[in-house]
Amino acid sequence: MDDMRWRDPDWLAGVHAWVDDRLDELGVVRTGELEQPHVYPWSTVLRVPTRQGDVWFKASGDGLRHEAAVTARIAARRPDAVPPLLAADTTAGWMLMTDAGESLRTVVPREQSLDRWYDVLPLYAGVQLDLADDVDELLALGVPDMRLATLPKGYERLMDEIGADRRFRDAAPLVADLCDELAAFGLPELLQHDDLHDGQVFVRDDRPLLMDWGDVCISHPFFTLSVTLQGVLAWGLEDVQDSVDVAPFRDAYLAPYAERFDGDLVAATEVAMRLGWACRAVNGHVPSDHDHTFTRLRMFLDGRP
Repeated sequence: MDDMRWRDPDWLAGVHAWVDDRLDELGVVRTGELEQPHVYPWSTVLRVPTRQGDVWFKASGDGLRHEAAVTARIAARRPDAVPPLLAADTTAGWMLMTDAGESLRTVVPREQSLDRWYDVLPLYAGVQLDLADDVDELLALGVPDMRLATLPKGYERLMDEIGADRRFRDAAPLVADLCDELAAFGLPELLQHDDLHDGQVFVRDDRPLLMDWGDVCISHPFFTLSVTLQGVLAWGLEDVQDSVDVAPFRDAYLAPYAERFDGDLVAATEVAMRLGWACRAVNGHVPSDHDHTFTRLRMFLDGRP
């Protein structure tokens, strides 16, 4: 999909009517025209000014339409983890949400501290665990299946799709071996954000909120740590790779798991953080953007971008 759909006057008129109907049902008064600050091939976001403050409309494209249903499920199970969901059309992939505040990408540089992640990571782990009974329903809603039993075949399909070099193709047995190794730890496969970085976490009223569930999949839960620990936190405040010891953040994430599961969870994260880049490459591949896919594949093979 290109982003012209999101700018189509007829489509926008339908959005405006839907938003106004939902606001009327909620008794919320709109105070100005809708603005469209974000337009991407895969989604668009519109700002809606109201007497109670800004609210936000989001529409996701066909491949990510499940985001509305996932967000609604999280809002029902863990309302403390996402901004209040005012309305959703899970068939269309539309959502109307209250304002989430500021992103960590804004807050962290101002505070010159990564400490807010100590609250974010156990919050997120709790969401994963609290939605454990929803996995089958989430798969039925269209959430991608990146479980350990399916990932090796997904990796092989990706190799064909991108015309990968031999070094990447030759790693297919390694993907399968690492999946078997990780499965042996006996942990459940759960909802996994798959792109949990500082632009996806917001702070409002001094508490973290988890946003943008479009890249979500069902996979090994620890795959999250590839992006969050290696892709974000290890770079620190000055954007220097491996300048931060991520072990304390890892342990904050693992704390809710340690209350429920035995075994060497730290060892499991070591396998998962490597294999997680393969999952991210498969799950996050966009046909028009091979560059990001190959970066993730290099992270899987080499541990460096």
